[in-house]
Amino acid sequence: MGANRVLIVDDDRTTIEMLRSLLLLEGYEVDSATYGEAALRKVLTTAPPDLILLDIMLPGLDGHDVARAIRSIPGAADLPIIFLTARRSLEDEQLALEEDGFALLHKPFVCRELLEKVRVAISRPRSPA
Repeated sequence: MGANRVLIVDDDRTTIEMLRSLLLLEGYEVDSATYGEAALRKVLTTAPPDLILLDIMLPGLDGHDVARAIRSIPGAADLPIIFLTARRSLEDEQLALEEDGFALLHKPFVCRELLEKVRVAISRPRSPA
């Protein structure tokens, strides 16, 4: 079995590159998308990743819309999602829980904390497809 795959969805390329570098150093395979529709296309047309790091504020479909759409895709419905956001909104935190988000991390996040959440989320048992 190969390395675990993480899909980063963020409209900020600097954030994507920082996360990509961090995850590659830890041995993860990394793919990325800069908007929600592209992320959904990747989940639908390739094998679903083992984890999605999903920014809430995206152009077009926001992170909450993307999460709800992913939850309706057979074989991806229980994919762990870690939401990322620069906002400090109780509404976002509540929606992340309602959308079965594994975690919500506020930007700027602590790299060690993010890596621990990634490790735990990926090691969590998933339902058979």
